[in-house]
Amino acid sequence: MGDKGFVGTRGRVVAAGAVALLLAGCGGGDGKAAALDKGQVASVLPDAKAVPGWRNHMKPEAQKPVPDYPPTVCVARTKEQRDTACTPVTSWGVSAFVRKADATTLNFWTLAYKDEKAADAAYDVLIKWYGGDRVGRNAEKVEIGSPGAEREANRAAVGTMAGPATIAQIRVGTTVLGISTGTTGKVAVPDKEVKAFAAMFAERAQQAQNGEKPSAALPSS
Repeated sequence: MGDKGFVGTRGRVVAAGAVALLLAGCGGGDGKAAALDKGQVASVLPDAKAVPGWRNHMKPEAQKPVPDYPPTVCVARTKEQRDTACTPVTSWGVSAFVRKADATTLNFWTLAYKDEKAADAAYDVLIKWYGGDRVGRNAEKVEIGSPGAEREANRAAVGTMAGPATIAQIRVGTTVLGISTGTTGKVAVPDKEVKAFAAMFAERAQQAQNGEKPSAALPSS
């Protein structure tokens, strides 16, 4: 992924100062989800066809982590936490979009693990970074339904792009997924839209773990 980074994000997390989530009813907590390889991780990430109305800023791309250099979207407070959440990552990837008018950004990222136990432990560490008011001061919970086995989403009135921002994290089987949205304007991406992103992304992760080619997409407007 070189040095392109996510569109408009927060500190080390190369991603928009906003955020997001994933799908209701998808995900695995039964210990039977399959581990994904690099190609499958790339296929999980939404492309331009999956999010009509948004311009693709960074095409879906996945890679294997380089020793001593954890994925840029894997952020933890301590070395022990990094050893739990980042060192076990088998493959990871990102895709990013932008919508003109108020320069609203939309970012997706996926972290893949060898099994659900590892993904579960990583989720617990990563939510300490991405959860709560990490998106901005006085962040509030965003209702995104019940995607995956675990999930949390928060929104702040002022994120790193100076406008409303949201960040969501969800675990679907052996993957930990993230979505962020941000804007330089004053209007937040609506909960309904964020929930749709979440559902679509989580479904793609579940399809890949079921051995299928991810095909979930948002309907054309």
